[in-house]
Amino acid sequence: MQEKVNLPITGIASFAKYPIHTDLTTLDADIAVIGVPYDLGTAYMNGSKFGPRRIREVSCHYGRGDAGFYDPDYDEQLLAAPIRVVDCGDVDMVPANVEESFANIEAAIRMILDRGALPAVMGGDHSITIPVARALDRFKDLVVIQFDAHLDWTYAAGGQKYTNGSPMRRMSEMSHIGDMFQIGIRGLGSSRRSDFEDARKYGSTIITARQASKMTPDEVLALIPDGAQYYVTIDIDGYDLSIASGVGSPSPGGLSYNWETEVLEGIARKGEVVAFDMVEVAPQYDPTGVTPRVAAMTMLDFMGHIMLNRR
Repeated sequence: MQEKVNLPITGIASFAKYPIHTDLTTLDADIAVIGVPYDLGTAYMNGSKFGPRRIREVSCHYGRGDAGFYDPDYDEQLLAAPIRVVDCGDVDMVPANVEESFANIEAAIRMILDRGALPAVMGGDHSITIPVARALDRFKDLVVIQFDAHLDWTYAAGGQKYTNGSPMRRMSEMSHIGDMFQIGIRGLGSSRRSDFEDARKYGSTIITARQASKMTPDEVLALIPDGAQYYVTIDIDGYDLSIASGVGSPSPGGLSYNWETEVLEGIARKGEVVAFDMVEVAPQYDPTGVTPRVAAMTMLDFMGHIMLNRR
């Protein structure tokens, strides 16, 4: 019998065509990809709840299975067997219920960690980072690295503390969160002066997109402590608008794909990445499909280098 070709267009659209395993109580994997189709935290251009589904669909183009991916820059085969990656489906969302949805997110991440896997989370708007971070309280002095156009340090817009503009402030209130590095920040008026003052008072290192454009990836990496445990939160709008237009808060003057992924690869070398998320992909604003493709490739590249350095 001829070997199955398994074209990208065939089969169920799991992330990069990895096996589907939705029962977290029996999870046995190195990396657990999980979707969070939630955008109740969005104040204006919503639709990021469709991000996980669209990222999965385009990621099938890159499915390589046990063979993994050859990286010509490093001359390494990434994510090859015996490394195990599975798609755990989506966290259950409760319509119009922030508390219940957040509780489900936190519980799912805790279960993944209990099973010894790395959570690779697909949002959803950036507020989902709040319950993910809550679930990481087994790690102490956790270093948070954010790639984003926006500071996300809003206190409570209209009294609502759990929006996509507030995850970094909410994390600063968690006792297990340590140093923060916020990379790619830009946009006139995207945050108030008082938000920047509060972030700096906390001790956050803020690298604007314009500053980043004058720095090499190694210069940025030199600011991040070695040998730490890291939670990396990647807002797709940290990339320049030219390669990531399918977002809820688009902003020109952002980071390039090669620059950002080189920093991510360096983070994987410096210490232990305990979780990461990819948020704010809103595919309906990008009919070309480039934005979810950039998201999928960023995730695969980062996952590959995390596991390469764990090896």
